[in-house]
Amino acid sequence: MSKKLFVSGIGTGVGKTMASAMLVKKWNADYWKPLQSGDLAASDSMMIHQLLDGQVRIHPERYRLQTPASPHYAAAIDGLEINLSEFKLPETEANLIVEGAGGLFVPLNEQHFMIDLIAQLRLPVVLVLSDYLGCINHSLLSLEALKSRGIPVAYLLFNGPFLASTKQLIQAQVGPETTCMDLPWLDKLSAEELNKHVF
Repeated sequence: MSKKLFVSGIGTGVGKTMASAMLVKKWNADYWKPLQSGDLAASDSMMIHQLLDGQVRIHPERYRLQTPASPHYAAAIDGLEINLSEFKLPETEANLIVEGAGGLFVPLNEQHFMIDLIAQLRLPVVLVLSDYLGCINHSLLSLEALKSRGIPVAYLLFNGPFLASTKQLIQAQVGPETTCMDLPWLDKLSAEELNKHVF
């Protein structure tokens, strides 16, 4: 049975794309970014392709929005409305890594958020964390939100160095069904270094 996971983060810029690249490499998985807001000439899909030297099957985004902003706002600028029902998992028998945009409550439209997309796709989550002032609050809120929706957390990825007490406090909030892993600070890795750090 193929492995399918949704990579989210406790916020923007915590290393979701690099974490996704590592997971794609580890499991020889396909990659799908359902929605790209801005940076269409240098998208996350393009970064994954570059990091993995083209050795990856990338499924096209459902929405490609021009403005680097919240999806609901970027869609409005493009004269669109994001419809949750239009997101369908790619048809593939391979392992699949799906990467979200920003955190769990990034708005897709006036009613739905990224966490609603995760629930609709029925995928367990890989939650990426980095250590910054406020990360405990953001991490625990994210975990509580996922728990309240009945969305399983398969992995917690601690991206970069963490204060030991911070990491311990966050880990105490998950059960044995969640695998906790330490990663180097992924945004600083080159494609060559990435290959050395596949866990």
